Amino acid sequence: MNGVRELVHVMLPTQFGEFQATAFEVHTGLVYLALAKGDLPGGGAVLTRLHSECLTGDALGSLRCECGVQLRLALRRIAAEGRGLLLYATGHEGRGVGLVNKLRAYVEQDDGADTVDADLRLGLPVDGRRYDAAAAAVLHALGIGAVRLLTNNRDKVRGLREAGITVEGMEPLRTAAHSRNAGYLATEERRLGHLGTAGEELEPAPSPPPDAVHLLGDVDPPADRPYVVLKYAQTLDGRIATAGGDSKWISGEEERVVSHALRAACDAVMVGVGTVLRDDPRLTVRLVPGASPLRVVLDSTLRTPSNALLLDGDPVTVVLTTDRATEHDRKRLRETGAGIRVLPPGPGGVDLVAGLRVLRECGVRSLLVEGGARVITSLLSAGLVDRVVVGTAPKIIGAGTEAVGDLGITRVAEGIALRNRSVHLTADDVVTAWDVY
Repeated sequence: MNGVRELVHVMLPTQFGEFQATAFEVHTGLVYLALAKGDLPGGGAVLTRLHSECLTGDALGSLRCECGVQLRLALRRIAAEGRGLLLYATGHEGRGVGLVNKLRAYVEQDDGADTVDADLRLGLPVDGRRYDAAAAAVLHALGIGAVRLLTNNRDKVRGLREAGITVEGMEPLRTAAHSRNAGYLATEERRLGHLGTAGEELEPAPSPPPDAVHLLGDVDPPADRPYVVLKYAQTLDGRIATAGGDSKWISGEEERVVSHALRAACDAVMVGVGTVLRDDPRLTVRLVPGASPLRVVLDSTLRTPSNALLLDGDPVTVVLTTDRATEHDRKRLRETGAGIRVLPPGPGGVDLVAGLRVLRECGVRSLLVEGGARVITSLLSAGLVDRVVVGTAPKIIGAGTEAVGDLGITRVAEGIALRNRSVHLTADDVVTAWDVY
């Protein structure tokens, strides 16, 4: 059958709905897995994702690449349309060099090489994948002759067209960059020709997520704690809530999208228990296509409710507490799936130095802190902040909650110095970022 052999056909239920899964053996001896939704033959070009196998990204959630996020985003897009195909190409691991060689290339990247030079140092091809005969044969076997391709990679378009498939256009799958894969994405665009912010599109694709990585500055964590970024939204007169505690919404929708992109760029996001009790945040990246970070709560007596939204589902939530919390409350929160770390007490709550040390030992290199005012003030007072990102809204509310409380500063010259400014403008708000000195 056009150089491919159908092995098995079965319905596959997923979090994105039901797909008809068909495994094909292609002429190379590899297996391509087709996940189809809707009636594919006839009816015009099929929304299609040709996805290269990536065990580390797809299954293990690696942040070195964007593959896992793209895989889930493509399935979501196909499910939303109600008709489409995801063709999973095995044998493509590490741009075709295999899993072990990909891991070896990671070692070279950790030594300073970009993703292209890492392969060259090892004597490997920069990209050994093919997107022509095998993929086209599977598409023909499924009765598909024309596609709308979900991709940022022009080589996929060229390969399918050379094999006789009509590619009516590219619809980019742009994801929110993480501080750990920003260099990888830049190399793909600069040296491999992948789409960045513009491309050959059949129809308007979803707006790309904002570039939030530049707001983080140079993520260079010390050995004993993460790189700490404070992020909050305030009114023009410096309030993060009204006198009655209302804070929804100080900033506009676009500024909140930037906040979610910042979460997607960091390893973890942290709030104090006061924010949990007052706002009940999820601390996920619902507004951008990215990976939600580890969620962290400072809660010295475990007042976090068992039904708090940030305890629900993925990702993992870790609660930093003290021995003031009862064993009953520790057990209660553990039963929700949360991790509990008992730390020494500090002024007014958890010892922040100890808490940050534990997070660093857990592999957290970048930590986004979103409040509340007490946590913000404590971190600044202790000299534990590397970067400050502030969204300023065109509102004045008068009396209310200040973002930063008393730092014990009596002279302007003693104030915390901020340098290396970055600015991001939205339709309504101004987002500014500085390094803390």
